[in-house]
Formats: sequence, C-alpha cells, structure tokens
Amino acid sequence: MDIGSLVEKRFAKTEFLPLKTSLQGAFRDGRLFVLPACLEALAAEAFRRIAFFYRKSHLSLLAAAYGKADTTANESSLLRDLLDNAVIAAEGSLPLCQDTGAASVYGWKPEGVVTGADDRAALERGIGAAYNKHRLRASLVAPVSFFGERNTGNNLPAQIRIEATPPGNPADPCYRFLFTAKGGGSSNRTSYFPATPGILYPDAWDGFLREKIEALGTAACPPYRLAIVAGGLSPEQNLEILKLATTETLDEAPCFDAASPDGASSVYAPLLFRDIFREKRAMEIAENSGLGAQAGGKRLVLDVRVLRLPRHAATFPVSIGVSCVAHRSMLGFINKDGVFLERLEENPRLLISKALKEAKPSVTFDIKTRRISFDMPMTELCALLGGFEAGCALIADGKLLVARDAAHLAWRGLVERGEPLPDYLFKYPVFYAGPSETPPGCVTGSIGPTTSSRMDGFAEELLSRGASLVTVGKGRRGGAWKEAADRYGGRYLCAAGGAAALIASRHIVSATIIDYPELAMEAVRLIEVKDLRLFTG
Repeated sequence: MDIGSLVEKRFAKTEFLPLKTSLQGAFRDGRLFVLPACLEALAAEAFRRIAFFYRKSHLSLLAAAYGKADTTANESSLLRDLLDNAVIAAEGSLPLCQDTGAASVYGWKPEGVVTGADDRAALERGIGAAYNKHRLRASLVAPVSFFGERNTGNNLPAQIRIEATPPGNPADPCYRFLFTAKGGGSSNRTSYFPATPGILYPDAWDGFLREKIEALGTAACPPYRLAIVAGGLSPEQNLEILKLATTETLDEAPCFDAASPDGASSVYAPLLFRDIFREKRAMEIAENSGLGAQAGGKRLVLDVRVLRLPRHAATFPVSIGVSCVAHRSMLGFINKDGVFLERLEENPRLLISKALKEAKPSVTFDIKTRRISFDMPMTELCALLGGFEAGCALIADGKLLVARDAAHLAWRGLVERGEPLPDYLFKYPVFYAGPSETPPGCVTGSIGPTTSSRMDGFAEELLSRGASLVTVGKGRRGGAWKEAADRYGGRYLCAAGGAAALIASRHIVSATIIDYPELAMEAVRLIEVKDLRLFTG
C-alpha cells in the first residue's frame, strides 16, 4: 500500500501558486537544503488561508446542492447562508467557522531533502504565528492535573507526522505537505467499529451503513464530506487512512465499480482502492436518512469516499468520519524552485453568483414569517415556542447569553456549593457557542452554535431551578435534556452550523463579556442579535 504514490498523483492534479517569500531552498549536489524558516512561513500561510478560503471543488458542491430541485426550503435557506458565509470570510477578517480547529500537518520527505533542524518545531512556530496574528480561536486545552486544564492560548500543540518517502526524481527532490484543521464537532463524529467478516455481503453492509450514517446526526455542521474505510492491518492504519480520505488526498486511489460490467477487471488485487458503487449506495442512504442539511431533507452529505484495505482474516475494522462544511485542507510543497501552496478560491463571489443564477430551488425562505423576540418574558417565550412544530423556520431578535461547556461546569460548581445561580440564567436564553477573537472594527469574532448534546448532562440541575429554559445550539438533544425539558417546559432552537462569519457580520448587534473572563473563548457573554435565522428543534 503505497500512500506516497497516491499523494504524488494528487499533487500532480492540483494547481499551486508560489508563496511570495524571499526564502527558498538551495539545490546542491543532488540535494535540496531547506531552511527552517521556509517551513515556518509555509505553515503560517497555509493555516491562514484555510481559515478564510475554500477549495473550488468544495464551493462547487455547495452551490450544486443549493440548486437541486429536491432541496427543501429549509435546506435552501441554510445553503444560501453557507455560500454567503464563504464570501464574507474571504474578506480575510472573520474566519469561516468560529472553531478554527486543531491543526494537523502530514509531511512526505524524500531522502534528497535536508533541513538540518527540527521540522516539527519549525512547523509549529508557523502554526502558532498564524493563529495569533489572524485572531483564530485558541481551542486547545492542556492538562495541569488529571481533572484540571487550561487553555494553551495559541492553539498548540499541533499534530504533525512526517514520513520518509522514496527518493523520487533525484534531479528535483520535493518536500510535500498536507495542512488540515479539524473542529471538535466533526472530530467527535469519527467512529471506529471492530466489526466481523459477517457483514461482508451486500445486505448486511447496507444495513450496517444505514445505522451508522443515521447516527452521525447533524451536530457536526453538514452537509458533510463523508469517508468510510473498510479493512486495515490495525485500528491505527484504518483511522489514518480515514483522516486522509476526508481531505480528498487519496482521491486518486484505483477505482472499482461493482455495478460496471468490467469493474472487476479495472484493478487487480489492489492493496487500497475506492469502491465507486459503494460510494453511490452510501450517498443514497444519506439522502434517504431524512436528516438533511441540519433541518431535514436530502442534503446531509455532499459526496462520499469508500476505501477498501487488506485486513487480518479474523478482523474487519471499519471507520466512518466526516469533514464538516468548513472543509479546511490544502496541499503545499517545497522544491528547488521555491515554496508553493494549493490555489484556493479567494474570490468566491464570482463562482457563487454564477451558480445561484443557474440554481432553481423549489421553495424560497420567507423572512417575514414566524418572527420572535428573545426580550419577551421567559414564560411567554417558552409558551410561544411550544406552539411551533419541529423544523419550523424562525427569525429572532433580542438578547441572549453565549456560554458552553466550561461555563456550565462553573455553574455546576455553584449548585454543588449551595450558592445561587447567576440572575442572567433566568432572564436570557442560552446560545451554546464560543466565538473566535474579535477582529478590529467588528462587534465579535466569528460565532456559531456548538454541539448541544454536550450540555445535556446539565439539564436537570438548571431547568429544575427555572434556569436556561430556552437554549440555542446545533444537533440533536439527548434523553437527559428531553426528560428535563418535558418536566420543566424547556425549549430548544437550532442555529445554522458553519455560517459563523455571516452570523457575526450580519446578525450580532453587540457583545459583552459578563462573567468568567478567565475562560477566554468560553467566557459568558451577553449578545444582542437581529434577524437571526433559527429552526425549532
């Protein structure tokens, strides 16, 4: 299984642009000498770009989904927001998503490349510089004890893996990289299953896949780029291939199509291949799941990769993972001609405008209907929301809190110590979110909903006291919250996941930290929103 050759094929089909830098490797005696500063500059620019720009391939899929005739009204409005979000983020101030992700770098280094330094340290310096300079959210926490943690402040450490590869072309040694940033929501949708060979027939496989795709839910900001890996010599190998598959890096794997008359002869005993027929079946299963692009419909998934690997005869490992709508990945390389990065779509407005002119959604979103105010008394708001059916589209104005995991733990501490909960919890709805740092001239940094189910365990202690009766987030709620909500009259609304730049720029009127400032991006804020699109959960 030669991953390196697949990577080379992917690079050969990718358009690159030179990085404007005076730094350059020196080619002497058949070897490329790379300065650590080159690695630092490459990483810094890569993580800046993937925070604000999409690949053209990803934007095209979003636009195509918007234009399909069977896209529902709710999906149309959501997809339009996601496309507008790409335009706003491309201005370079507000990142595509508030969760700018844990940084990962894969490197493929032939023996003809010499750095004479700690490559990982140089790459990490570049990553840290990008997150600090461009106000990307510091999401990583490090342990200070088994239960105690602190925010690292710079989104480090990064996950970095550098692999030695065959020499390649000795006249042109090339150091290749994949840069990717994955948010917590989509990482939490990665699942590994130590299945048995008993599912190796079509009906059993389809049944297995149907169950697992439906279990993905919508908390990780669909429409997803879905990857499924079957086989592998170990759990670790299976999961590594899965991560690469979600970044499009293995798209050039040999293809097998069981539905094609000559499909079986197109490859012969490959060690790794894409099963095109199973990709189509997985897409059909996703479309028929009813989950849709966060509010029902057919657009749960934009595309699918199904890869098959060798395995031990006694095991059949399967993993499933997604790249969320903030599909942040790009390639880069250093050779004797300089430093290069994959071309991303830095002017999405033109591509999107063309796609929207050609699109003919079946229904348009009516902004004039179902308007609510968060400033009404909590009992009246709960009664009003209780009269709407699930999936009902709303437009909201007014004030609400911004708080998530760390704040909820702090409130739990108050309850355990017998201290009263803050008054604000009884007065305002709670928006589960953690914004990125506020850029100059903006009211807030990019802000969008986090996975609501993470707060389900706090429901009884809050709702039973009349606190946090109305919440705004994304994804399904679990049994603990539903039981408490039924008992105490709680209500739940869903905001668009993946449109954080748009929400910050168009819908947030004001934002102020009012409690726990030491929690950084998880501090409690009071915000005022205008014309915020929501759906009843």
